[in-house]
Amino acid sequence: MHPAVSLQDVSHGYGDTRALQSVTLSLPTGCTVGLVGPDGVGKSTLLSIVAGVKRIQDGQVEVMGTDLADTAARQRLLPRIAYMPQGLGRALYRSLSVYDNVDFSARLFGVPEAERDARIRRLLAATGMAPFADRPAGKLSGGMKQKVALCSALVHNPDLLILDEPTTGVDPLSRRQFWALVEGLRRQRPHMTVLVATAYMEEAERFEHLVAMADGRVLVSAPTTEVLASTQSAHLEEAYIKLSQGGEAAPLLIPPLPDFGGEPAMEAEGLTRRFGDFTAVSDVNFRIERGEIFGFLGSNGCGKTTTMKMLTGLLDITEGQARLLGKPVDAGDLSTRLHIGYMSQLFSLYEELSVRQNLWLHARLYRMEPGTVPEAIESSLAKFDLLAHAEVPPARLSLGIRQRLQLAAACLHKPEVLILDEPTSGVDPAARDLFWRHLIRLSREEGVTLFVSTHFMNEAQRCDRISLMHHGRVLAVGAPQALCEEQGCETLEQAFIDHLEADAKASQADPGERLHAPPDEVLDDEPASSSDSTEPAAWQAWWRRMWAFARREAMELRHDAIRLTFAVLGPLIMLCAGTWGLSFDVDRIAYAVVDRDQSSESRGLVAQFEGSPYFTAVPVSDRQQLEGPGGIDQALRSSDVWMVIDIPPGFGRDLVGMRHPEVAFHVDGANLTRATHVANNARAIALAHSLAYARGIPGADVPQLPVRVEPRLSFNQDYRSIHTFAPGVLMLSLTLVPAMLTALGVVREREMGTILNLFAAPGSVSEFLIGKQLPYIALTTLAFGLLVVVLRLVFGVSVQGSFVGLAVGAVAYAVAVTGLGMLVSAFVQTQVAAQFLTAIVCVIFTTSFAGLLSPVSTLQGPSRVLAAAFPAAWFQEICLGTITKGWPLAWAPLWQASAVLLGFGVLYVGLARLLVPKQER
Repeated sequence: MHPAVSLQDVSHGYGDTRALQSVTLSLPTGCTVGLVGPDGVGKSTLLSIVAGVKRIQDGQVEVMGTDLADTAARQRLLPRIAYMPQGLGRALYRSLSVYDNVDFSARLFGVPEAERDARIRRLLAATGMAPFADRPAGKLSGGMKQKVALCSALVHNPDLLILDEPTTGVDPLSRRQFWALVEGLRRQRPHMTVLVATAYMEEAERFEHLVAMADGRVLVSAPTTEVLASTQSAHLEEAYIKLSQGGEAAPLLIPPLPDFGGEPAMEAEGLTRRFGDFTAVSDVNFRIERGEIFGFLGSNGCGKTTTMKMLTGLLDITEGQARLLGKPVDAGDLSTRLHIGYMSQLFSLYEELSVRQNLWLHARLYRMEPGTVPEAIESSLAKFDLLAHAEVPPARLSLGIRQRLQLAAACLHKPEVLILDEPTSGVDPAARDLFWRHLIRLSREEGVTLFVSTHFMNEAQRCDRISLMHHGRVLAVGAPQALCEEQGCETLEQAFIDHLEADAKASQADPGERLHAPPDEVLDDEPASSSDSTEPAAWQAWWRRMWAFARREAMELRHDAIRLTFAVLGPLIMLCAGTWGLSFDVDRIAYAVVDRDQSSESRGLVAQFEGSPYFTAVPVSDRQQLEGPGGIDQALRSSDVWMVIDIPPGFGRDLVGMRHPEVAFHVDGANLTRATHVANNARAIALAHSLAYARGIPGADVPQLPVRVEPRLSFNQDYRSIHTFAPGVLMLSLTLVPAMLTALGVVREREMGTILNLFAAPGSVSEFLIGKQLPYIALTTLAFGLLVVVLRLVFGVSVQGSFVGLAVGAVAYAVAVTGLGMLVSAFVQTQVAAQFLTAIVCVIFTTSFAGLLSPVSTLQGPSRVLAAAFPAAWFQEICLGTITKGWPLAWAPLWQASAVLLGFGVLYVGLARLLVPKQER
């Protein structure tokens, strides 16, 4: 029998960092295998390589007899593997329901339709998630998310189940439920191999085979019982320390707590914090004495960090009160903060500074006396074993040393209270022990009060007292041993579970949060796969996977009211704004008259303008001001009128005497295009009046042109701008919004982590891209139909040619612009960059090179090439031809332009396919 997993000299790196170094490993089939070690030793990298998610850089990897370097063979193998990545429900889609998330995985892995629903419901029943089948994944607790992720991983009955730290940050009750479920499923499928990475050493003791890792290398790979026997250890944590240090580890002894006297260091009474309608911390009460090590034990999201921030004044208290060193906590009281040291969960010092420079900066921030700073820094470097790293930037240090640096900085100003938020998360057991030796020295020798949050049970047992916290409430407070005795159990984890069960019963919590019967009975009746089911043809499998991606994207859109509204109404708003806002029509131009002559001839000239549809006379309230010095300039500057006609005195006398009188037409030239139209119309009216007046004089010789020219427009006979701009604005509306929405497709999945569903599944990149594109093509087509209706009913612009031809062109354009969005999304790394780049490209090309403001035929040289290289100009041609020029369905240029648009879509998706890898690097 082939081993389940075989690695030969496998190495993997990220830049200069080596995650795996010449790893050679062989793991048996049909058992549970645990990978143990702290964060950063290569566990996740190894698992992702085995799952086919990451590319193999060096070495050879075989999974169930298949060489993963063979692309085709790996694709055939992926349906037999299930990969559950690190993070609470990281691969789940938050807006989709529990059922829809599992259903998506089932469709992606080709579960037959006849079996799909029954298999999903059996898994949900086995995990206790059946009552929450319709609840969005984003509204589940961490433990419930992990159960849904496990259902998604198991729905296609894999032969290899890979779990990357599935219970990190989960409360003990959910953790025990999770492993009971896995064990029950293994009893139903004894040939299934389970490969698990975990940071909890006590959790790893349940696995049959153990792989211990450190610094990218394998320390040991053997059955768990053999590892414990060979190292003569009672627990795996002790065995790991011996393996990593190559010898016996000194036991960690905690002296009894001295009586330092004085007021309590910290007190909380009814402490409550709300964020809107959500209560993060509710009615927390405790009292911590000076020098005491007080532990906050709970899962991620239970309120530990929020409580700590309230105690340090970083967050306002909604209700209740807290006292720190005998004083009420006040966010504005900086003097109290100088007596507190705070170490955040994540590294919060400056990566650009060296260790020594970070300590100098910390001393300045906490206003230490300049003369004492050098000695304090040297003492701190010595106490925390940092002298050898004093000039090294934190980015080049291991996680354990970085944590010691944070502790040294927090203790530099000699605080009376030290608040530590999960200080050893991700640190190896040896470094954790060293860290705790420093904490014990601070507590017992210097009388510093320590407030420590953690989710490690063995760490909690080192505290003088602990507080068990769940969902923002404190369940119990006391010494670890006292809490165990109170519940009549041997371990602190079991005591915590007993309190969680009692709390669940008292509060009638969700059944998905409570213990349920093992899944054996639920899964016993699972029927075998249909014997008559045949392997689908290649094109059928391609279509099913592509449709799974498209269906999932459509469901996400349906649940996202903002994106859906923007997709449909966004183009409509742009159409209305553009059509109403863009106009070169020169009619009803406001003008005023300064008639200084008041003769019948001057009134005749004014009457010509009054009878024109292009001009509208504006009554002047203060004629004296208009006729005075600077009055005309003031009228134009205030934008009350666009033109002022200034008729001088003696105009009529000069006209009768044929002495060529002059009339001044003052035009507002701020808008050059509009000013040109106004001036031309005014000149034409004045010329027509002069000719008519001359013909009325007996014997006058009026010149006439030998040929009379009367232009007739073939299209847009009434010379209205809306018929010119409506096709262009329709093109612009169908460009910007669809492209920007689609540009979020790939990059959003990268940022959320759900791109792993592509890496770990048998689906191809082309299936993924086309599937994500289809819903947006449908929405763009729907928006097109709405825009055409609005153009007809609101603006009176109808399609003069073939509507079917226009619709075909619109669908082809939807393929092109959504393909452009996919290309941008595949190219950039953040959603913000995708939105900016898409907006810039679309606006520049549609306004400058697509015929919106000037015909494409007038462009020359590079401008003409750019116009032809972007789909907007081609769709503009279709819109103008069918809406204004009346192109019929059989018109050849219509189909040529549509074919070009489809070509753009294929080109863009093809380029995006090259930019989106099937495996991580």
